[in-house]
Amino acid sequence: MQKKISKIPFNGTKEQEDKLKAVIDENKHDKSRLMAVMQEAQEIYGYLPQEVQLMIAEGMDVPLEKVFGVATFYAQFSLAPKGTYHISVCMGTACYVKGSQKLLDALTEKLGIGIDECTPDGRYSLTACRCIGACGLGPVLTVNDEVYGRLTADDIDGILAKYQD
Repeated sequence: MQKKISKIPFNGTKEQEDKLKAVIDENKHDKSRLMAVMQEAQEIYGYLPQEVQLMIAEGMDVPLEKVFGVATFYAQFSLAPKGTYHISVCMGTACYVKGSQKLLDALTEKLGIGIDECTPDGRYSLTACRCIGACGLGPVLTVNDEVYGRLTADDIDGILAKYQD
């Protein structure tokens, strides 16, 4: 599954940039620390937008293509921001055969976003994940750390209603 690049404009702060520069300065002597720097950058920003990848590439003196390659190869990295409420639909075999694709379709329609995207207001983000280990409850989705199981597409409105402020 290819990662999507965020359509939401980058909105980093000077404080975040200063933190990242400090991390880079501590590690720039050792190119093998690239992944660790990227992990810390994601902690600082919540994701790895192109602007952050460029700062890392320049600061670590590695090609931008290498940073992008690592960011897109490893599942731990995100190129799009996560919403306040991060929704993840399990697409493991047990959930899939029990209808998780219908859940995902309903969410993309209701939220107006695709997989690996965030709503423009930053409220919701959506991902499809592999097995989360709740096969007996399939199909399953999570909202942040809360697990919802034995769902149908008709359950989506009620779940989303819980996260309206």
